[in-house]
Amino acid sequence: MNKDVRWKERFQNFEKAFKDLEATIKLKNPSKAERAGLIQFFEMTFELSWKTIKDYLEAQGYQVNGPREALKQAFQIHLLEEGHLWMKALEDRNLTTHTYDEAISQKIESLIRDKYYLILKNLYLSLKKKAQ
Repeated sequence: MNKDVRWKERFQNFEKAFKDLEATIKLKNPSKAERAGLIQFFEMTFELSWKTIKDYLEAQGYQVNGPREALKQAFQIHLLEEGHLWMKALEDRNLTTHTYDEAISQKIESLIRDKYYLILKNLYLSLKKKAQ
């Protein structure tokens, strides 16, 4: 499969997940179930973000393996800003998939709302322009 086509197809999935996250982020004072949904949408969106980045980088001729390497390379070519925040988001995404603690859920919700949503949105807007 053409690598340029592959990243654009992956971007379509990333876009769908991002739109779900965006809709959920608008909920004020979410219930426990809504918070869990917000975190789940963050996990899916984040997972698709780094995989889309990986596919994009490969279409540009880079060889990357795994999320850390993809994020580092994307930062180096200025596809991403705030590299340290992306690495923190990766750590927190890994934490949420293995933790079922209410206090951690509330902390992650705040980070998603205050920081992670914005970096995902910036990536989304940047890749949307590149896909057109």
